[in-house]
Amino acid sequence: MTAIDEIKSRIDIVDLVSETVQLRRAGKNYTGFCPFHPNTRTPSFVVFPETGTWRCFGACNEGGDIFRFVMKKEGWDFPQALQFLAEKAGVKLEAITPQKEEEREEYERLRALLEEAVTFYRFHLLETPTGKPALNYLFQRGLSRATIEAFGLGYAPEGWDHALKYFTAKQYSIEDLRQAGLLSESEEGRVFDRFRHRIMIPIRDVNGRMTGFGARILNPQDLPKFLNSPQTPLFDKGKLLYGLDRARKAIRQMDQAVIVEGYLDVIALHQAGFENAVSPMGTALTEDQLRLLKRFTRRIVLALDPDTAGQKATLRGLEVARQAMDQSTEVVFDARGLLRHEARLQADLRVATLPEGKDPDDLVLSDPEAWKNLIASARPVVIHVMETLAAGQNLDDPKVKSQIAAQVLPLIEDVASPIEREDYRQRLARLLRVDERAFAGLSMTRTERASTRRRAEARPSASQPPTMAPVPPMRALEEQILRLLLHFLDLLPDLDRFLQQNRLAPFRIMDFEQAEHQQLARLILDALNQDEYEVDEYIRQFVPEPLQEKLNEYLKPLGEKEISSQEAFEQLVRTLLRLRELHVRETMDQIRFLAAEGQADGELQSGLLESMNQSTEILRYIHQAQRQPMILP
Repeated sequence: MTAIDEIKSRIDIVDLVSETVQLRRAGKNYTGFCPFHPNTRTPSFVVFPETGTWRCFGACNEGGDIFRFVMKKEGWDFPQALQFLAEKAGVKLEAITPQKEEEREEYERLRALLEEAVTFYRFHLLETPTGKPALNYLFQRGLSRATIEAFGLGYAPEGWDHALKYFTAKQYSIEDLRQAGLLSESEEGRVFDRFRHRIMIPIRDVNGRMTGFGARILNPQDLPKFLNSPQTPLFDKGKLLYGLDRARKAIRQMDQAVIVEGYLDVIALHQAGFENAVSPMGTALTEDQLRLLKRFTRRIVLALDPDTAGQKATLRGLEVARQAMDQSTEVVFDARGLLRHEARLQADLRVATLPEGKDPDDLVLSDPEAWKNLIASARPVVIHVMETLAAGQNLDDPKVKSQIAAQVLPLIEDVASPIEREDYRQRLARLLRVDERAFAGLSMTRTERASTRRRAEARPSASQPPTMAPVPPMRALEEQILRLLLHFLDLLPDLDRFLQQNRLAPFRIMDFEQAEHQQLARLILDALNQDEYEVDEYIRQFVPEPLQEKLNEYLKPLGEKEISSQEAFEQLVRTLLRLRELHVRETMDQIRFLAAEGQADGELQSGLLESMNQSTEILRYIHQAQRQPMILP
């Protein structure tokens, strides 16, 4: 991840813009008065949290990401905005060194090795007699062959060196295998396969890139029941959520994420059509994991089994110290930690407790409607805790009432919203059948302490680790366009000619939303419009230092097989047309959104109507161009 990507993953655009613009929530988006031109009647400025972008539909008619917002607000260039946001996010900017470039290449090599490991384990599951028991077990768990293949499940054969022999024969070194987490080492220094006689579950990051494996036992005598890859340069359990690469689209569409405990739970839920499920892979939930989810939704349900989410874990202590990752065998339900995450992330965290003796996959396979109802009835964390603590207790006993109040009141004081705090105190008083004023003395003291703690925790931490950000579709298209252009710079005149023949604007900087991509597009255009240097030499010499890493990434080979200029031209045209189509459709949706808000005055309404007509016409030209032969002259 580059420094630019780290900054974007750490800074929420709504929080950034809210520092200077008063925003009002409208559905999934936020509106306000544009800070870049005089405007006090109509909120024509919109922030889109899902894409991390903003847009003014008034006099500015501009938009972009967090970098573009700061550049326009402060009148800075890109390096100045980068420096400011890096300090704000606690990201250290480092010059690109040969060592860092070598490190990046090594990571790519490890990912390639892990992809080959997926193929290796899948073969042993589906194509060998020794994998038959594992395959039958998965069938018995209700998984179809199509699901097994879609999730890339596999089988690690019994024995000490099957993977070791296979991959060393393919010219991977022992160190490669160790770095990828495929080997273990004895105290005597002997290396052997880490995964043996286990069902293998590939674990990918939010962008679908391989990071490691989870492995489930087949022999009940083996321990542990689940074995994950060790901590590696690619695999960090606290920053990953199993299944998020496949779930993120459904999470966004449903505006809700469901967290379950096990890998097979996630897979069974997806198979049953509940594709918004993810798993923390047996670790305590971390704020990094919840930040990942926040990019798609702020509505999160924990559907954990009774032993984990119920009375046993709650009575373990509401400020349970998280166990070391490698020792943890279950998802720890830390009510206080969840409330702190909820406050910092401005999320809606709820808990759904499964019926006794039922796992999510059991429930969804036997009764999908029951699963749907279970999630719909999920309760806020505080309500879940107070009802769990009260269940089966003698609420006529004053000491029991006092014990429950002593555990629940600190949680209530950690809730960010004063309205919610008041409601929870009233609920607790009704549950314990006491006068709410009985809490007053205790609550006052705890409130003061909680308020101080919240203020301290709200401060940004410079040491807070980054999270991997998903790549939105438009950003991925922007990246592909730049890659193709940087490898085939001589195609730009032909691209412009094709666009103009189809009554479309030539290639332009504003085709891009991401500020770093705008800078690289400007660099390409500047390089082609000068004659003092060779074009590629100009780009390498004048690229701003903060973008050197991006440039190096985009200059890497496009694939294993070289493509011709004709193939590159067709890809370039199709990708740019698709990007513009998405831009136009998004603009039309935004215009409808503003019009539906009913706040636009006559002048803005007229402008919105004109923009809608223009967008409709441009979309028609794009569709016509997409049907034309894309042949180089």
